[in-house]
Amino acid sequence: MASKSDDDRLPRGVRGPGGPPAAPARGARPRTTSGASGTSGASGPPGALQQRSLPLLRRLHAMPRWLVVITPAIVLFVGLILPGSFAWLGGVLLLLVAAFLGWLTALSWPAIGPAARLLRVVVVAALAGIAVFKAMGRF
Repeated sequence: MASKSDDDRLPRGVRGPGGPPAAPARGARPRTTSGASGTSGASGPPGALQQRSLPLLRRLHAMPRWLVVITPAIVLFVGLILPGSFAWLGGVLLLLVAAFLGWLTALSWPAIGPAARLLRVVVVAALAGIAVFKAMGRF
């Protein structure tokens, strides 16, 4: 019996070599250019932050993606709507969301452009400012 050609082995609907590259498997380590060390090649404070963040990033990566998006959104919403005598708790929740976004911004800093950096810093600063006003009971 004749062997199947490459086109016959591909599942239907999948494009050939000209198609988009395959997405890496979930949990797979990305290829690096820094050699066998397995690090991203960053040195100094950003590299140190990345190394310290690896365990938490692995935990976040293992969670369902929707949970990683929905949880901060719910915390943000609850922080914004807490009234009166619980306003301080709303401020704390908003500061937690600002810290999470700031951490993600710091991790992605080398990979993003100047406009994206500015936007992310403005969002984190605005959220931290709202958190302070909320904790003081003025928002």
